Amino acid sequence: MEDALFPDAFPEPLPADGACAWIGLRDALEAFALAETTESARHIKPLHWYVACRLVLEGGFHPDDVIPRPPFQVEGGEKNVLVHDPKSGGTGELTVMGGLKTKKVDVTVCKPGIGPCVAVSLKGTLRATRNLTNRMEEAAGDCTNLHLMYPALVYGFLHVLRANREGPGVDKADVAVLESGEADPTVVRYHDAMARLTAREDVRSAPSKYEAIAVALVGSSGEEVGRVLADYPPATSELRFERFLEDLYRAYDLRFVHAAPALQRKTSRLVWSADSPVRDDARLEGFAFRCDG
Repeated sequence: MEDALFPDAFPEPLPADGACAWIGLRDALEAFALAETTESARHIKPLHWYVACRLVLEGGFHPDDVIPRPPFQVEGGEKNVLVHDPKSGGTGELTVMGGLKTKKVDVTVCKPGIGPCVAVSLKGTLRATRNLTNRMEEAAGDCTNLHLMYPALVYGFLHVLRANREGPGVDKADVAVLESGEADPTVVRYHDAMARLTAREDVRSAPSKYEAIAVALVGSSGEEVGRVLADYPPATSELRFERFLEDLYRAYDLRFVHAAPALQRKTSRLVWSADSPVRDDARLEGFAFRCDG
């Protein structure tokens, strides 16, 4: 992936081959908000990388188990010293066998001998909010397909929408935020529908529900560029961005660790050593590093 695709969005050149890079949330969302096209998923790939890195840094998953592989190495034996290694970043998506068809999943955690444990699908809408109805149907279908084959899979769906504000030069069909500051009714209806598809608690629960869903409006102009708008969804919503990965970690621990004590040596999330060099890296700002000190 050429660095020119994301002008001025990143603090250092991106890998030319599109490999997973360690970037922060603001950088990933700026690339999304300023994108002119969805061609080759250029608008959403940086967010894939951000999620993959969070799964390692704060989730405690070994980078070898995450696809695309984040740019980190684990050293020091049982001390679990985490080192940033840009050359180790990987590309691609895991093709997962579903109950009805195979599915390429954007970000996954796949444990050797166990299979896919965590999956995250990401969608980005730049315009045409009228098409959100189609996203509802796709989301429910994808979730059902994978849960039919892997009932224990902890599956998350993250959808970012560019917060196009009503006003001159903005097509009515692209509006996500009204002049009043309220979310467009189309966005509200989408949120309410997706809220019915989240918080799957048990492997025997409805396969069409995700373990976690987040819907986020991303600022696209002025000082808002690359920032998740705080006013919507409501503070009480289960679809708030800030709780998304925490909900996935919680579901994973309950399902793959506490409910399966015989597998805990394989499934327990790692705690990184306080001696890890990444702890002193400026890029760690904004990440909740999971460490022992």
